[in-house]
Amino acid sequence: MSRDQNARRSHSMKSDNTSFERVEQFRYLGTALTDQNCIEGEIKFRLKLGNACCHSVQNILCSGLVPKNIKIKIHRTVILRVVLYGCETWSLTLREERRLRMFEKRMLRGIFGSETEEWRKLHNEELNDLTCSPNIVGG
Repeated sequence: MSRDQNARRSHSMKSDNTSFERVEQFRYLGTALTDQNCIEGEIKFRLKLGNACCHSVQNILCSGLVPKNIKIKIHRTVILRVVLYGCETWSLTLREERRLRMFEKRMLRGIFGSETEEWRKLHNEELNDLTCSPNIVGG
């Protein structure tokens, strides 16, 4: 797959007397793949699923009775797995990387809330120190 505009010339492919039709988009293992390798719609879909997943475990993530390390494990093993399913086929642009990082930081801010005496928004560096793990895009 490529982002090359000239790739549309061929309309079908033959292999061992079997003809394969060229399509602009198809789903493979639940992931939408396009002939232009455009993943913006797929990332929007995955973030929507991640939000729905977060909403389904919201009572656990907001509970003061559940330790923060358990909340982080739920975030990593449930929510991030839903969002990143099929990410092996993605070639991210900077805009898409930013959207994924913003989603992750929003989820982590919801989990940690305010870790200080007075209420304030936690900075990204503070969130990174609290989680001690690489960010969602692996950097």
